[in-house]
Parts: sequence; C-alpha cells; structure tokens
Amino acid sequence: MVAGNQIRFFVIAAKSMVLMLYIMWAPYGHAQQIPQYSQYTFNSLHINPAYAGYKIDPFVQATYRSQFMAFPGAPETFSITADMASSDELMGFGASLFSDRLGATKVHGALLTYSYKIKVTNNSYLSMGVSAGTSEYVLDGNLLMPDDVTDMTIPMERINMFTPNLNAGLFFHSEKFFSGLSVFNLVGQRNLENQDVALAVHNNHYFLQIGSILPLSAETAFKPSLLIREDFSSPTSFDLNAMFLFYDRFWVGTSYRSSIGKNSSGPAPSKRNAIAFLIDLFLTDSLRFGYAYDFNLSRQNNFINNSHEISLGYYLGSKTLTQKPYKTF
Repeated sequence: MVAGNQIRFFVIAAKSMVLMLYIMWAPYGHAQQIPQYSQYTFNSLHINPAYAGYKIDPFVQATYRSQFMAFPGAPETFSITADMASSDELMGFGASLFSDRLGATKVHGALLTYSYKIKVTNNSYLSMGVSAGTSEYVLDGNLLMPDDVTDMTIPMERINMFTPNLNAGLFFHSEKFFSGLSVFNLVGQRNLENQDVALAVHNNHYFLQIGSILPLSAETAFKPSLLIREDFSSPTSFDLNAMFLFYDRFWVGTSYRSSIGKNSSGPAPSKRNAIAFLIDLFLTDSLRFGYAYDFNLSRQNNFINNSHEISLGYYLGSKTLTQKPYKTF
C-alpha cells in the first residue's frame, strides 16, 4: 500500500514538473522583480516551497538585505521564515513574512507552506511543495517628488492593493546532489490589472536550482551550485556559487551573478554583473549567523551601490547537523 502511494505521488510530481516546464514557455508582460537574496544557498525556502522541512528540526531565520546604500529610496528587504518536518519526516510545514521596499513602493507578504516527500532510493528524496498567502502592494505618494506638482495623474496619498499569492515547487536531494524547480506568483495577476491602481505587475517568476556537495576530506566539503531566475520579460539572471564547508560548522564562498538575453520590449540594458562574498557559521550548536556582501562589477561602481545581507537563524530542536553534517543545502 505504501509503495503504491509513493508511485502515485511520483507520477503526480512528474506531471507537475512537466506542467511547470510547459508554463515557463508561455508569454508574460513586463517584469516586476520579487525580493532577491544572496543567502538562499543556506535557506532555499526563499525560492522553493518544496524545501520546507528539509532541515527536519524546527528552524527560524530572520534576514535583512540593504542594497545600494546611500542612494535615496534604495531597496531594503526584511523577511522571517520558519519551517519544520513532521515526526515521520514525510511532511514539511513552513511560514514566512517579508517586506520589500523600493523608493515610494512597498510589497508586504505572508505565506503558509506545505510539502510532502517520498523516498526515491535509499539515499534520495523528492519533495513537492506549495505556499499560499497574500501580498500587499503599496505606493506612498507622500514620498514622490514630481517635477510638476499640479499633475493630477500623480498620486499624492498612500494607495494599496491586496492580491492572493500561490507558489509551487519540486525539490530533489540525495547525500551529494540537489536540484529544484519552482514557480512564484501563480495567481493574483488579474487583481493588479486595475486601471485605477496600476501598482505592479505580479508576474510569474521561475527558479531552477542545481548543485552538489562533494567531501574533500574529513573536515572539508565543496558545494558548487547554479541558480537560474526567469520571468520571460527581462534578461535571464543566473548565479554561479562556490562554497566550502569546514568542520561541519563554517561555510565560506563566493557567488557570481549576471544576466543574458533581451527584454521583451527591446534590447537588454547594460549588464549588472556582481560578485558576492558569503559566510555562514554556527555561533553555538543552535544559533546560525550569515553575512553576504555584494560587490557591483559595473563601470559605474563607486562602492556606494553595493549590498549587505545579514541573517540569523535558530534551531528549536535537537540539531540535525550532528547526525547529517551536509544537511545544509
């Protein structure tokens, strides 16, 4: 009976993967980026709901990201995520809150996440997850500085709109390999197609993640990975990551970010290549600290348009890392 349920789940997951791949080729409107993180390499719940429960023990993390410091209205992102696995480790449960600000615009969101996994082989698992919630898009006209203050089309007060949100994903992992495919903003686009309040375009965003973790010695491991972001409206963005783990407690590495392709409406703007330096370490057996510094490689870089990202995570249960040292994808 259990084997039959696993086979049925695997068929459903495979069909879902095909469906998401098919959807990825459909045309969409202009781009509106969702919050971007550099430390997703240590908490993929930011990019894939199927990751919920992967760490097994209850885990809570707060992340703050400040981009292009010293620029007025520079992007700022704050999020809190929490997830855990069921006692049989087959189901994952999660929740997340986030706030993303750019100039006079803000996006707030709240999501609940559920995942279910099956054992594919003795050491590999496939999870399918969904997250659902709501997003609020805000335009604060009080922060605008129009050239023509008499222009009646420019809002002078705070305008907001709520829209439902739904994300879905698949996540496969073994002891030395992991991959994931997810799509964000599956619903809610029509709510924002309001001729009176055109605040944002709630586009579909896709994430394809693949990587491996390779033991180099008893004390060291190497984790290369690739992440591709796509919304079919703006140039395709990708990250190449190289991380090293020392003594099962300390991560250090780098990430190279760039883009390829064209906008749907014409040539792509000049590329914004960047490199990020990341560290992640266990301050205690339960307390985890992460930091990322993004350095812009463009010609215009003058050290004020770089980014800082800080995270603090806490395991509420007995730390799984002591039994499974590489369970830190």
